[in-house]
Amino acid sequence: MLKIAGLASNRGRNLLHIADRAPGGAELSVVLTNHEGAPVLEGASERGIPTEVVERGDDAREEHEARILSRLSGYDFDVVCLDGYMRVLTSAFLDEAPTTLNVHPSLLPSFPGTDAHEQVLDAGVRMTGCTVHAVTEDVDGGPIVTQEAVPVYEDDDASSLQSRVLREAEFTAYPRAVRWFAEGRVEVTDDGVHVDGDDGGDFPDRRLVSDDRVSGLRYGENPHQAAAVYADDSCSEANVVHATQLNEGAKALSYNNYNDADAALSLVKEFDEPAAAVIKHTNPAGCATADTLSAAYDRALSTDPMSAFGGVVALNRECDAATAEGITESFKEVVVAPAYTDAALDVFTEKQNLRVLDVGPLGDVTDHLTEKRLVGGRLVQERDTWAPYREDLEVVTECEPTDEEVESMLFAWRVLKHVKSNGIVLVSGTETVGVGMGQVSRVDAVRLAAMKADEHAEGKSAEGAVMASDAFFPFPDGVEEAAEAGIEAVVQPGGSVNDEDVVDAADDHGMAMVFTGKRCFRHD
Repeated sequence: MLKIAGLASNRGRNLLHIADRAPGGAELSVVLTNHEGAPVLEGASERGIPTEVVERGDDAREEHEARILSRLSGYDFDVVCLDGYMRVLTSAFLDEAPTTLNVHPSLLPSFPGTDAHEQVLDAGVRMTGCTVHAVTEDVDGGPIVTQEAVPVYEDDDASSLQSRVLREAEFTAYPRAVRWFAEGRVEVTDDGVHVDGDDGGDFPDRRLVSDDRVSGLRYGENPHQAAAVYADDSCSEANVVHATQLNEGAKALSYNNYNDADAALSLVKEFDEPAAAVIKHTNPAGCATADTLSAAYDRALSTDPMSAFGGVVALNRECDAATAEGITESFKEVVVAPAYTDAALDVFTEKQNLRVLDVGPLGDVTDHLTEKRLVGGRLVQERDTWAPYREDLEVVTECEPTDEEVESMLFAWRVLKHVKSNGIVLVSGTETVGVGMGQVSRVDAVRLAAMKADEHAEGKSAEGAVMASDAFFPFPDGVEEAAEAGIEAVVQPGGSVNDEDVVDAADDHGMAMVFTGKRCFRHD
């Protein structure tokens, strides 16, 4: 466990933040100040951290530092961390103490000294931040351990900038540096600082996210929530954030429109054939491929026309007039496509509040990571671009799936990746007939999909359909429900301790079942 001796002259907010976070398991052995009554003393005492006061008298710096070292000698510590310690340390102190770290409120070597924020504003720079460095006799010139950047805004003054640098930069960078030391990854030499494993790649040790606000939104998911949309201008993949809204005069996209349009576009990108998807609350209400775009849309819509009301439509081909006519027969919020014929635009512009988005050529997937903001952090993962081919399917039942059922399985999996877990998709040919999404029970997801197919779909039913499950069936009950609904073939990941019982249940009902060996959970 890394132990720290902290030196502060005032509030010591960085030291107290480190004490609260305990990065890498580090802890403060002692907090020492050179001012009786410094606020850091109360904060340390509240946390049970021993404190010491060594005030500066008339003695020389070296004598004062000798008294500090003498007082610290009663404590066990591996590094010294300065935080607003308003004394310049001599070589005598630095030679006797272990590595000493400090945090400076600018991106050194720019703007050293005690008035860094004023210098930043006077210089008119657009980015500042903080620097954690090893302390040497060269004030603010020691080798850099890590840095963190924050933007400078037009309305900033020294006070607002100081507050943001502290909370957005120092509270991030100083604990990071301490964690690296706690993990034994830092080597400080005369040539500088080396941090083992501080590499790039998809999941680097440090990650900066910088997006630009496109516009404010009327509100967020609900009217009482403020919201805005930000753009990543480095993204070259077709996306709804950079899409052109073709029907001038229609109201702007809402938070929920953006969310649903992104989900819809992501789904139709899965297919090479003409494809259409109808999305409601980021879940597919229906999806299909066909020889023509208008046929694909009709089949997607007929999966659940009731739920499709007020939904978002995405197409993976230039939208023609026939498809546009079908879309406008019922109320839709947004249409997303790579292009539109003039005749299609004539149809759409008759609908005042239908937003028409042109995302341009779909092209290839270029953004390979997805992320979700959490309170206090961020989850980052690889994008789920995998989908099975025929050779990936392992037949595990006595009954072999037909070629048509295999085609449906491959189609179903690509749709299923975009259904919130627990997810079940029922498919006939290359069109959905029922979708069960977001259930806490996989059996309930099967029941919901079958109910949707039998009660909400137009001209479709669960009878004879193929079922896809985003994760394994933990018990045979899901297969039993599927058999009761008339399902004839199942594709699922496999991998349950009860796989044998589940396969036996499929055999008992004469159902074909295949394993993909991979699941496709979606929880965001």
